[in-house]
Amino acid sequence: MNAIIRRRLEMAARVRDFLRTHKLDGVGEGQGLAKLEELVTRAERLANQQQGGLVARQAATLQRAEIRDMLSTKLLRYLRAAGAVAARGNVELAAHFRLPRRASHQAFLTSARGMLETGLAQKDVLVGEGMSATLLDDLAAKLAEFETTLEASRAGRRQHVEASADLEAVSTEIVDRVRMLDGLVRYRFGDNPALMEGWESARDVLGPFRSKVQSQQTPEAAGNQTPQAA
Repeated sequence: MNAIIRRRLEMAARVRDFLRTHKLDGVGEGQGLAKLEELVTRAERLANQQQGGLVARQAATLQRAEIRDMLSTKLLRYLRAAGAVAARGNVELAAHFRLPRRASHQAFLTSARGMLETGLAQKDVLVGEGMSATLLDDLAAKLAEFETTLEASRAGRRQHVEASADLEAVSTEIVDRVRMLDGLVRYRFGDNPALMEGWESARDVLGPFRSKVQSQQTPEAAGNQTPQAA
């Protein structure tokens, strides 16, 4: 979540809590406050989905790194060594037991599956040269796990992107809703300085505090300024 959206959501929560606490006559009537509460709830749900997508991608990335390391340093390395022995004098067969260097994850998976297929086709020869009969089964299982992490990364990214787009739209709608509520509060309670001070603090997107410049202004000068929701 970027800083602007986060501040908007924090502002919306403060405004909601302020209106709930003070129960201002007329402000909570109709759909004004109820709509804001609905938007805040929706934004919180989208924020959780956005974070969930990010966490899923990170988890898949870590798992994929571990699996690829095992494939490269153990299973595929073993199969390549066995293939090299079985392919002595057979250049065409030897070419099937090679992996591209610095390949993308998808290219790595494609090449590894090609090695597995060749290994299955030449299993009797490879086992006859001393390869473990269980290697190909273990390799197939790990490649399936590796592919699953790729799918998890894509799903996590999709979840994150879609939630981010919806969250942006909701945050914009929240700002419009707060502006409307601001007009209503000022219309009904603009002559109550103490109440308006709390309201302005609640709806300030930078947070319930004064900037250094504001703190140096006179109360009269500060009172002439209206914090704006982003």
